[in-house]
Amino acid sequence: MSSLLESLFSLKEHKTNIKTEVLARITTFMTMAYIIFVNPSIVKATGMPFEAVMIATAMSAAFATLCMAFLANYPFALAPGMGLNAYFTYTVVLGMGLSWQEALGAVFISGVVFLLLTLTKIRETIINAMPATLKSAVSAGIGLFIAFIGMQGAGIVVNSDATLVTLGDLTNPSAFLAIVGLIITGLLMAKGVKGSILWGIIITTILAIPLGVAQMPEKIIELPTLATWSPVLFKADISGALGKGILTIVFAFLFVDLFDTAGTLVGVSQQAGFLDEDGNLPKVEKALLADSVGTIAGSMMGTPTVTTYVESASGVAQGGRTGLTGVVVALCFILSIFFTPVIAIVPAAATAPALIIVGALMLKNVVYIQWDNIAESLAAFVTIVAMPFTYSIATGISLGFIIYPIIKFFYGEGEDVHWIVYLLGFLFIVKYIYL
Repeated sequence: MSSLLESLFSLKEHKTNIKTEVLARITTFMTMAYIIFVNPSIVKATGMPFEAVMIATAMSAAFATLCMAFLANYPFALAPGMGLNAYFTYTVVLGMGLSWQEALGAVFISGVVFLLLTLTKIRETIINAMPATLKSAVSAGIGLFIAFIGMQGAGIVVNSDATLVTLGDLTNPSAFLAIVGLIITGLLMAKGVKGSILWGIIITTILAIPLGVAQMPEKIIELPTLATWSPVLFKADISGALGKGILTIVFAFLFVDLFDTAGTLVGVSQQAGFLDEDGNLPKVEKALLADSVGTIAGSMMGTPTVTTYVESASGVAQGGRTGLTGVVVALCFILSIFFTPVIAIVPAAATAPALIIVGALMLKNVVYIQWDNIAESLAAFVTIVAMPFTYSIATGISLGFIIYPIIKFFYGEGEDVHWIVYLLGFLFIVKYIYL
């Protein structure tokens, strides 16, 4: 067995061994397993069944991570993306009026386009053309949006006729429990506990039972069946999506996944020492290919866009260097579907702290924005605040791309802006005028 694993993953060449790889990937799984709870809790607002999406989440994560392991031999794990699932739910389905089946069709189409862009190397060109300011702003804006969704779900923030939003009743069991869970998770993270977000969800769910916010499951383990998964399996409506004029939707899926994946690959690769002397990632095409194929397969399985997870860095920190670690993560995700009765009881009060903390982690990218340069900072600021204020990731992206080239041009720095950015800005202006 060891010789087979060596031939598949070149363990000695990467100065690692089976034990190190296995332990590294268990660490990675613990840090990102919250997605098993959080993804279905977000998309269920579209009408998608929680347990079916939970299985789709685990299976798509397992499949995509295996693709990364065998295609690129990198220790990167993939799963349905935070932010992308929020855009899928609140903008595409609830905001634009598409059915969740049509939205999955749009995800499938974006995956196919992504695959074509990857095979033709256009994807790399687009990544290089986009200004670093907007890359950081999009990530930070999504972070605020995710945190806002978490606060709403737990009742910490509620509607207000006078001010649009206001503080909810913190004595409400759900809101109170979410705040307690946030504190617990924050303390665990401060202590450096591995899988802090997952442990925070588990502890908060346990506390929710005596408060009546959650109910004890009738059983712990349940054999997964095709009938449970079938409500979302192969339900993507591609023809219906094409009939709804989905150019903007597909672009938003593409854009967010494009830079989320690029940023994660570069950041984690730098930590692992994978980058070459020019700062480039070898076999990047294969890594991007795994991401594209994962999105296509995920849409068929019944979940929004699959992307590379920054939590992969936790496994790298534990010594993970090859695709063997991805095999272990995939197995962990598959095993998780046997515990659907337990996962199904997790309340919004338990997932809200995870959303808020993930949002906080994504917001840290604002440090890379040149705040003392108005030509850079204004577009970034509008991009960030527009996402939670308009309840739309796509709106934040489009406004940023309109403002950035205009300000840069009149500021005298127009030559620094790639022609692709000017083109995108123009197309967004046309969209707002005529669509």
